[in-house]
Amino acid sequence: MRLSVERSVFRLAEAFKISRGSRDEAQVLTVRVADGGLEGWGECVPYARYGETLESVSAQIEGVPMPLDRAALQRALSAGAARNAVDCALWDLEAKRAGRRVWQLAGLEPPGPVVTAFTLSLDTPDRMRAAAARQAHRPLLKIKLGTPDDMPRLEAVRAGAPAARLIVDANEGWTAEVYADLAPHLMRLGVELVEQPLPADDDAMLAEIARPLPVCADESCHDRASLPGLAGKYDVVNIKLDKTGGLTEALALRDAARAAGFGVMVGCMVGSSLAMAPAVLVAQGADIVDLDGPLLLAEDRAVPLRFDGAGVHPPEAALWG
Repeated sequence: MRLSVERSVFRLAEAFKISRGSRDEAQVLTVRVADGGLEGWGECVPYARYGETLESVSAQIEGVPMPLDRAALQRALSAGAARNAVDCALWDLEAKRAGRRVWQLAGLEPPGPVVTAFTLSLDTPDRMRAAAARQAHRPLLKIKLGTPDDMPRLEAVRAGAPAARLIVDANEGWTAEVYADLAPHLMRLGVELVEQPLPADDDAMLAEIARPLPVCADESCHDRASLPGLAGKYDVVNIKLDKTGGLTEALALRDAARAAGFGVMVGCMVGSSLAMAPAVLVAQGADIVDLDGPLLLAEDRAVPLRFDGAGVHPPEAALWG
C-alpha cells in the first residue's frame, strides 16, 4: 500500500469573499492510496481558521503509518483536513476492491440528487444585488455576511432575488449586540437560518435568547465530541468533511446529531467535485445542503459532479466511490 499527496489548484469563476478574507483560487490537497493495481483518492481543503496550512496538512498525511485501514486512521489522526482526504481515499479504494459503491459498503440507501444552496460572497450592496439577480433562478441562496454594516447587503439580496429561499452565514463576524439587532430583520426578509453568528469561543449568549430563527453551528461543531457543548445554543449543526476528518466520522456525526435533536446541514469548503462527492452521501435527507463548491470554480476535475434543476447528483464511479 502506497500513499501520496500533491497540491492541486483550481481557478475560481470570480473572487470569493467572506468576513475573514478573499481568494481567487482554491488550493487543495489530493491524496492517493494505491494497493496493487487499484487506487483510491480523496481531497481536502486545509483551513487557516483551524490552524491548518497546505504544508502542515501535507506533513500530517505523509506521516500516516502504512499500511492502514479506516479504523486505524481514526486512531492515527485527529479530526481535520488531513484525516478527511485519507479517509475518503480509503473508502474509494475499498469500493474498488469490492466492486461496489461506497453507499452500499456503508449500508446506506441508494442516493439521489439533493437541492444545494448557491453562495453569494461578501461584497458591496450593489454588487450583491446584481449577483442575487443573476442567481435568482436558484431555489436556495446563501449570503456571506459578518460585518457591522450588513443590513444594506441583506436588503439588496432580497431585492435581487425576491422569490429565493435565503440562509445567512456570518462566519463568526457579529457581536451579540449586532446579532440581536439584525435578527428581527433577518426574519422580516424571510431568512430561514443563520450560521455561526458569533465567534465559536464567545457564543454563550445564544443560550440566553429566544431563537425563532434557527441558528446553525459551523465553526463551533467539528465532530461528535462537539455536540454536548452545543446543546441549548444551536438548533442545527453544519457537517463538513474537512472538519469531521472524513466520511466515516461525518456519517457518525449525522446520526448522533439527529439523535440529540439537532437539525442537519451539510456544507463544504471551496473545493472541487472530488471534495463534494463523499459529502453528497452525507447530505441525503439533510435539512439544508450547501455543496456548491464546484459551481464557484472556473475549472474542475475531469469527471465532475452533475448539477441541474434537481440539485447536485451523486458522483459517478469514475469520479469517486
